[in-house]
Amino acid sequence: MPASFDATFSALKDLRTYAKWWPEVKSVIPVSEEKAVLLIMGLLPYALEFLMEKLTEDPEAGVLSAQMTGDLIGFSSFKVQPEGDGCRLIYDQEVDVSKRLLRILAPVARPIFRLNHRLMMHRGEKGLREFLAAKV
Repeated sequence: MPASFDATFSALKDLRTYAKWWPEVKSVIPVSEEKAVLLIMGLLPYALEFLMEKLTEDPEAGVLSAQMTGDLIGFSSFKVQPEGDGCRLIYDQEVDVSKRLLRILAPVARPIFRLNHRLMMHRGEKGLREFLAAKV
């Protein structure tokens, strides 16, 4: 990531800005300082809505993590590490989809779901890069 550690960590910890830089995040409705309801939609014709609650916000370790409940159940985390003039960003996610239709389709549609997810993550990274570059 060509942006600084501080700028990247700051952008990632502010859930309210995700819809500004991540095209698949259609809306973010803050519930509290630590929680927000997100609505996401990739290229496939379905949306997922879930509550995201911050679990960890540790700037010293560069770690942000959150728990998800709703159409997605599980956790996600970002690890931001200074690297050269910028930083390295590692994303980890472990979720189950609770939406009934998607669970039924999963055995045959899993490759398409994975492609949709890869595209979503790629566009999120691209959007974050552009968002951070505009702030410089």
